[in-house]
Amino acid sequence: MGVGRFAYTPILPLMHTQAGLSAGAGATLATANYAGYLLGALAGTLAPVLVRSRAVPRACLLLLTGTVAAMPLTHSTTVWAVLRLLAGVASALVFVVAAGSLLHLLRDHPSHLPGWGFGGVGGGIALSGLLVLAVRPVGDWRTAWWAAAALTALLAAVSWQLPPDEAPVAPVAGTAARPRTHRWFGALFVSYTLEGVGYIVAGTFLVAAVGQDSPGWVGSGAWVLVGLAAVPSAALWARLGRRWSRPGLLLTALVVQAAGIALPALVGGTAAALGSAVLFGATFIGVSTLALAVGAHLRFPRSVALLTAGYSVGQILGPLAVAPLLHYGYHPALLTAALVVLAAAVAAGVLRIGHPHHMVASGATVPGQQRESTRDARPGPAGP
Repeated sequence: MGVGRFAYTPILPLMHTQAGLSAGAGATLATANYAGYLLGALAGTLAPVLVRSRAVPRACLLLLTGTVAAMPLTHSTTVWAVLRLLAGVASALVFVVAAGSLLHLLRDHPSHLPGWGFGGVGGGIALSGLLVLAVRPVGDWRTAWWAAAALTALLAAVSWQLPPDEAPVAPVAGTAARPRTHRWFGALFVSYTLEGVGYIVAGTFLVAAVGQDSPGWVGSGAWVLVGLAAVPSAALWARLGRRWSRPGLLLTALVVQAAGIALPALVGGTAAALGSAVLFGATFIGVSTLALAVGAHLRFPRSVALLTAGYSVGQILGPLAVAPLLHYGYHPALLTAALVVLAAAVAAGVLRIGHPHHMVASGATVPGQQRESTRDARPGPAGP
């Protein structure tokens, strides 16, 4: 999923220079992918039978591989947009199946272990960046897509036997005495939606922005660092969440991410670009992990579904919002994204005001109390 969804980012500069893709059309293709991700996320949320089936995730793995392989077969922006939309649908369903399977199989293990599984997205990002680094001296944008398709097919074959979570949805205990948490959840929803806007601008245009002022290898190298930093991030933030307040950690992660996004636009040079990659990679999955954990803690009805919708809509709006700025280069877009993420941090700061830390988090095991359903606590399709 990390390759099929995010290989577009390091290949985008090659498509600009070799395939005649304009900056505006590049934003349109990104938006199509994020719209498809929203459709897939909603399908996985509203029709859970899809993600409890072995056939659906396997079909999605094949579809994801096929859409990547078909990209170099055309020069049509319309066809590219359809392919990226289908890739978004498939990647969302693959992610929610993998998340459900991880959390089901590791339900009796320490909470940081599933985080390493979610780090697979970062591994895919790193591998896609390495592919483009390897292809750049010997091939063109088509070769890059073919290589990404081959890697996607290989990883799909390895994950073919991943069992879905077939456990029935358990009733949540204590629904009759559900506390009123609307104020805090409203702040969380705003924060996470804004994060969707800001994160996706950086996730789409960071390589191209770095490539404006640096040698060609730096952009793809930065994307490799994003992936490598993302691999341990979910596990790390989950561990920190056991010792410190999750709202405080969410605020911290958003501020660090905003600094990382702004860095290459404010400070030139290779060191700033690579530092930006590390800060961004270390936080974007962590923010999802923390936000969903806070939503589960608040026990707000359908928190994952609502957060998924807000985050996904934010991803659709992000490229569209900055598209007019791309006429002036990518730096204004990155600065705008950093300001949006800072606004998300401000909203997250509201969570710290009177946050009900005494409440038992949904899905947590507490001595003397029955374990509640973890369905609403899962880092489902609202993730990367």
